[in-house]
Amino acid sequence: MIEEEMKVGPKGQVVIPRALRKALKIHPGSKVVFTLEGDRIVLKKPKVDSVAIMERIARKGPSIKLIAPHLYEEELSERT
Repeated sequence: MIEEEMKVGPKGQVVIPRALRKALKIHPGSKVVFTLEGDRIVLKKPKVDSVAIMERIARKGPSIKLIAPHLYEEELSERT
């Protein structure tokens, strides 16, 4: 178990200790979820939605043209 005490800054901010960031693979820009459980605040990484990530990547990328079925097979046969 990793436990570290940190000081709350004037804006209510707390730095996540390096050991905890490293253990959870939290980097600048990472999202985290805070949950209040009684008198505890639990910080965890959100669940990953792989489909949403791939859709976001696809929308950012250039459009690709539709490739005819089996076209790759014809191209491979031409290479041999």
